[in-house]
Amino acid sequence: MMGESLKGSVPSDLPVNRNDPHYYPGRQVMVHLFEWTFENIAEECEKILGPAGYGGVQVSPVNEYVIAPHRPWWERYQPISYIINSRSGDEQQFATMVRRCQRAGVRVYVDVVVNHMAAPGASVPLLGTAGSPSNPGNREYPAVPFNRSHFHPDCTIQNYQNASDVRDCALNGLPDLNQTEPYVQDRIVDFMNRLIELGVAGFRMDASKHMWPEDLGTIYNRLHRLNEAFEFPMHASPFIYQEVIDLGSEPITTSQYTNLGRVTEFKYSLFVGLIFRGALTASALEALTSSNATQVGLTPTDSALIFVDNHDNQRGHGAGGDSILTFKDGPTYIQAVAFTLATDYGTVRLMSSYNFTNSDQGPPADGQANILSPGSINSSCQNGWVCEHRWPVVRRLVSFRNFVAPASLTDVQFTSGTFAFCRGTVGFAVFNTGKETYNGVWKTCLPPGEYCDIISGARVGTACTGTRVLVDEDGTISLTLPISSSVVLDLLNRVS
Repeated sequence: MMGESLKGSVPSDLPVNRNDPHYYPGRQVMVHLFEWTFENIAEECEKILGPAGYGGVQVSPVNEYVIAPHRPWWERYQPISYIINSRSGDEQQFATMVRRCQRAGVRVYVDVVVNHMAAPGASVPLLGTAGSPSNPGNREYPAVPFNRSHFHPDCTIQNYQNASDVRDCALNGLPDLNQTEPYVQDRIVDFMNRLIELGVAGFRMDASKHMWPEDLGTIYNRLHRLNEAFEFPMHASPFIYQEVIDLGSEPITTSQYTNLGRVTEFKYSLFVGLIFRGALTASALEALTSSNATQVGLTPTDSALIFVDNHDNQRGHGAGGDSILTFKDGPTYIQAVAFTLATDYGTVRLMSSYNFTNSDQGPPADGQANILSPGSINSSCQNGWVCEHRWPVVRRLVSFRNFVAPASLTDVQFTSGTFAFCRGTVGFAVFNTGKETYNGVWKTCLPPGEYCDIISGARVGTACTGTRVLVDEDGTISLTLPISSSVVLDLLNRVS
């Protein structure tokens, strides 16, 4: 891959659109394979993600970072250099993974950490995953190289009501790079352009809230167009989605970044958790649709990247606290994922986790800290991995999202405990978020016939492994919905 054509990937004054993930046609969803190795990601692309219709995969930070005691997950967010070498693999393994995923129809997005560098540790020199030494206390990172002149003056964030404090001081003691410095911009641009050369489709920009939008804009404007050797459209801009935690109470807002690309909409994660936990009525789900989102302070749909949970808030970090739903919440979590994939708001990213008993715990690994494989390619995972993206119900819901994406969300119907809607005349979903079983009649907008509910099972020929639902001649269904249950129907799963 190293010598492949970069036609069309140089900066230009052509129109820029960093909001497009550049999925292959008919694909709508990405998944974060948190802490997976490049070899395992490549195999997953070929055997699960591609065949299941996933559009993209977000990978954990790929560049060199500190080797912390007990190997916590957060060590990846403490860079030592921009050498592509991590617990997931080296540059050649990364390049091979990107190509294998692309051939399977799956785009790759890299989690990029450029706000800061690694914090001082117990020893000097502090070594990184590529073997590079550093002395964070003196702000010396020779493998970049960075020195003290490339950082903001020493201070720690004290006041989140002061934007300068948030953007010019250290986050949790992490040395804060000065992205206004041309030299710092050069090193960041070189790193990101190398990833573009290797075929990535875009970037999650970690800690964007802690960088000035003007500096990020300067950096983004210097990025190459995507590498056409990986079947991107001519002169396509990289997809950029920026981590901006904004719950509405601080001067730094997502709207300050939406002219640069998409933003991670943490309020969606909070609201969907509150609703499906029963803290808000089902009717509140209407606010989480593309036509209503801005009325409750959510980012406009074309600028939002949404998720039920992510690697931070499933551990109690970031935003949302105990309201956040995770794989540990079972059927309630599946309901929230189903709604997220059935609605029409934002670009969706699913989470693929591993089991953990404390919030620092790193990925499943052997005695030499080598990350373990998730195991055989089936609906479950081994070695402590959760693999929500492999769950049969989630795969069916990804197919639903892909199928109904062109159709409008219409005919919203709700009670205090239920919420339903159509996706044009091709799909329907209803959810019971209340505290009691609900008997009701709903308009589906579907042609009459029998359908397999994709929440409870799959269609196999003309049979359903789950619930079989009759749509009457007038397009309605009569259902009994237990607590924390949902029904999702589409024309692909009509059996008669």
